[in-house]
Amino acid sequence: MNVYIYDKTFDGLLTAVFDAYFRKTFPDFLLSEGDALPLFYDELHTVVTDEEKAARVWRGLQKKVSASALGCLTQSWLSELPNIGMLIFRYIRKAIDAPRSIETNFGDPDVLQLAQIWKKVDGERVHLMQFVRFQKAADGTFFAAFEPQYNALPLTIQHFKDRFADQKWIVYDMKRRYGFYYDLQEVTTISFDDDSKAAHLITGMLDESLMDENEKIFQKLWKTYFKAICIKERMNPRKHKQDMPVRYWKYLTEKQKVVPLQIKTDF
Repeated sequence: MNVYIYDKTFDGLLTAVFDAYFRKTFPDFLLSEGDALPLFYDELHTVVTDEEKAARVWRGLQKKVSASALGCLTQSWLSELPNIGMLIFRYIRKAIDAPRSIETNFGDPDVLQLAQIWKKVDGERVHLMQFVRFQKAADGTFFAAFEPQYNALPLTIQHFKDRFADQKWIVYDMKRRYGFYYDLQEVTTISFDDDSKAAHLITGMLDESLMDENEKIFQKLWKTYFKAICIKERMNPRKHKQDMPVRYWKYLTEKQKVVPLQIKTDF
């Protein structure tokens, strides 16, 4: 029984594939540092991530499977599931060794499972784009928070950049404590200290003191509109939860408590 230890990065995984073929020994377990080792094993190999080795494996894969299959691999990696590393390793090994492409061989359990994981991650990507609710800050930056089940936020950045090209924005993953900031020129990765006490980094909603002067009005108008178009006789809570997962509700403007809108008039 062979055990490989790697750094839990995608380049590290590809390096593990390179090492396995070079050493002619393939892992039965692919673990990260700190993981509990099996009680019995024959060989323990520590993978040192090497970008050149990873690139060579990737170039080899490009000759064996289509671009969409490669996208399936990288997107499935973002699922962060416990055994995703070993699953992708087995898929890559089969793809390299097979005389023809394996990507549509759904009779293979690894190919089928990877396709199912890809579908789930892609569904999360679509949900993030559907349920984004930006809040305008006083400095003109638009802020939106999410808590996705999978690490799908990077898959949405090009969409937001194209859709909101003329606005500064921040999209932030509350679960993983990182996000992306667009300054009208480029997108950069951002993160905040875990002990940050800023309210919007805890609740995902901007405090009124940080909002643009008109943001609260627009939020109230949106909630009023959302309530007005709802036809109570046709409400289907079960279908509603299927189409709009409950885990997104706490970051949706229309799901916050409605406060009566008061408009001041001077006579």
